[in-house]
Amino acid sequence: MAKIDFGGVMEEVVTSEEFPLEKARTILENEVVAVIGYGVQGPGQALNLRDNGVRVIVGQREGGASWDRAVADGFVPGKTLFPIEEAARKATIIQYLLSDAGQVAMWPKIKACLNEGDALYFSHGFGVVYKDQTGIVPPENVDVILAAPKGSGRTVRTNFLDGSGINSSFAVFQDFTGRARERCLAMGIAIGSGYLFETTFEREVYSDLTGERGVLMGCLAGVMEAQYDLLRRHGHSPSEAFNETVEELTQSLIRLVAENGMDWMFANTSTTAQRGALDWAPRFRDAVIPVFDRLYESVKNGDETRRVLDVNSAPDYREKLNAELDAIRKSEMWRAGSAVRALRPENRKQ
Repeated sequence: MAKIDFGGVMEEVVTSEEFPLEKARTILENEVVAVIGYGVQGPGQALNLRDNGVRVIVGQREGGASWDRAVADGFVPGKTLFPIEEAARKATIIQYLLSDAGQVAMWPKIKACLNEGDALYFSHGFGVVYKDQTGIVPPENVDVILAAPKGSGRTVRTNFLDGSGINSSFAVFQDFTGRARERCLAMGIAIGSGYLFETTFEREVYSDLTGERGVLMGCLAGVMEAQYDLLRRHGHSPSEAFNETVEELTQSLIRLVAENGMDWMFANTSTTAQRGALDWAPRFRDAVIPVFDRLYESVKNGDETRRVLDVNSAPDYREKLNAELDAIRKSEMWRAGSAVRALRPENRKQ
């Protein structure tokens, strides 16, 4: 493992150079990988594994949209696409990629399909860490491993096709065979990771749930809405409010931050923007620290997962979710966003 200085802290990471795809293929050559679930993470990981020469099959409920999507992606019913339990029985590595609520519902059936020496693979520590809520307790005679891409399932695939890969965390929860770590790393490379950093199931789920509720989605959406509404209250037009709140961030600034870092961004903007950003960043940081403290505690003590399982398991969940998403879609801010996106040069009809 290579040692890298992350902000003054030395960490070990596994790169695709030191753990090449050929090594991963050798480790996995006698494995049959069943991707259980073809929703968010399933397609990207399954397609990348297939393209990388790993024997992969898909397990999905018959007749639904995800089954049809797997067929469209080239998985063949009866050959590489099966009902969930049949796929699980055929596998030596079960990639358990159903939704968290779906994992809870299917666990008794999946557990019955595990044979001694199999590997149970997760991309999220939710089910295992919150076992008191989920009931997911793996048998002692299997390996339990995790490779968690730090991006959406769509990004896992698009980055792979672009040749850039995606960074992922990895963890071994249980090593029955003595090969759990090498199986885990091989799977991490084979799904398209550019590099892998080590974590635990607990740290993965705590950071992931905090991140998606915080900066990655919840906080970002809330802060953008607050600024947009502020500008509108002060007489700015929808197009101006959206451009200053979302478009400039997503189409210009965040790309520069990704390429060069925030220090570079501050150094390469106008002196007026630079001064204002430097002065106000600590105020925003200090304002949200109490919110993040409450969020992390809610994740750690299981309140967030209880809500997820309760709400997502309700029979009318899909209808309520669609209503929430529809409210966002119909808000002035995101209707303005639709018009702004349509005006981007690449989207305008010539």
